Amino acid sequence: MRIDIEKTESSDPPLPLFPPLPDGEAYPLTALGPLGRPARALAEVTQCAPAIAAHAVLAACSLAAQSKADVLLPFGQSRPLSLFLFTIAASGERKTTVDNEACAPVHRFEERLRDDFRAASDQHRARSLAWESQRKRIETNRVIDFQGQAAELERLGAMPEKPMAPFLTTGDLTIEGLARIWANARPSLGVFTAEGGTFTGGHGMGDDNKLRTAAALSELWDGKPVKRLRASDGVTILAGRRLSLHVQVQPEAAAAFLADRVLRDQGFLSRVLVAAPKSRAGDRLFREPKADDIEELHAYTERVRAIFESPDKTDASGRELRPSLLKMTYEAASIWRSFFDEVEEEAREEGRFGGLRDFASKAAEHAARIAGVVSIYRERGPTAVTPGDMRTGVELVRWYLGEGDRLARTARTDPRLLAARSVLTWMSGQDGDYLHFRALLRNGPHSLRNKEAADMALGILEQHRWLRKVSDAPRTYAMSAGWRAAFSA
Repeated sequence: MRIDIEKTESSDPPLPLFPPLPDGEAYPLTALGPLGRPARALAEVTQCAPAIAAHAVLAACSLAAQSKADVLLPFGQSRPLSLFLFTIAASGERKTTVDNEACAPVHRFEERLRDDFRAASDQHRARSLAWESQRKRIETNRVIDFQGQAAELERLGAMPEKPMAPFLTTGDLTIEGLARIWANARPSLGVFTAEGGTFTGGHGMGDDNKLRTAAALSELWDGKPVKRLRASDGVTILAGRRLSLHVQVQPEAAAAFLADRVLRDQGFLSRVLVAAPKSRAGDRLFREPKADDIEELHAYTERVRAIFESPDKTDASGRELRPSLLKMTYEAASIWRSFFDEVEEEAREEGRFGGLRDFASKAAEHAARIAGVVSIYRERGPTAVTPGDMRTGVELVRWYLGEGDRLARTARTDPRLLAARSVLTWMSGQDGDYLHFRALLRNGPHSLRNKEAADMALGILEQHRWLRKVSDAPRTYAMSAGWRAAFSA
């Protein structure tokens, strides 16, 4: 069957699937307390959006602080200082450059860990060979009886433990892999990546593993032990572990991730702080970095490195964290309670945060965690969260509430619109301007390879004039004139 596309195309241009995204409020660097100056210096030196710099600095400081203390909430429960941060920015927004600068103290501490690891590995090898030799001697001793052999083996003790792997961060994550390596890795780790597609689209977040990964990450955010049960190697319980997360991801991948109902219903997304700053492309003419900014970044690097090098609070093995408790002063606790009540009142269906109830329910806890991270950076060995620290946490979380509301109001997380856009993305890689329904079901996006989902997505595209049906048998659609240019824009 031949279709004359000139007779079937609509002359009207397609309507945008998403309403224009209004500019958000500028990230409140002044509310970052002592972290405001290094974040501003980082934004100036790299010419990135302030929110990108702020997230990079917060992530590095959270990684440093989470092994030192937990924050004690006014109702008596403690929470880790781990932060889960998502930065949404397109290619060219200096994400990798900013992350490298902010994580400079992390990389320097890892260099020291590698030096220590080489020496410890030599010692471990010698001790392991000696232990193995003694074990064989005891087992082959025919003179002693069972009781004597058991007593000798008890005196010999367990095989020497391997030295802990010398790394603090990784860019990829599967819960199975994390459980395997964490028994022999440092108890405080971070998942940091400027290529967030490896996280959002990786094996751990695939359809078969998504719920398990989200549940495990949520439990780590809560400070619960890692538990693994396998027939091959039995039960593994790793208590006293902490994990920070900073994922920098492009807008399209982020939209699909943040719209995922599984992740939202499980509660993982309520534990994530999201920033989607306006692009600075075209507004970054070359300029020499200022000496004051370079000096500020140097001071930040040295301060965070000193936090890393201060002793962790652990058990005798050094592999299980026992963080001290950061209590709130009386005034700081009063600020926290007022914020808790403020958000709770606005989380009603008709309130400002009625569409963000899941995140709003954890807003006060987010504020306390940020306040604790700032406390550790400010004083290195604090005993309490001050009123100033708590105001920092509260003001920042107010911004995150506004940012979440902005993204939700412009339907950037509407799964129906995202499904429709996935059809356009698929079609942009096809030849020609006809969409054949059978081809969509057979070769299109995986989430649309069933009739109900495909009908819904195509219906939205028809309503927005991106395509129109031109044949029922076989079912065929013609794309509107200029649709490729409109989609690229």
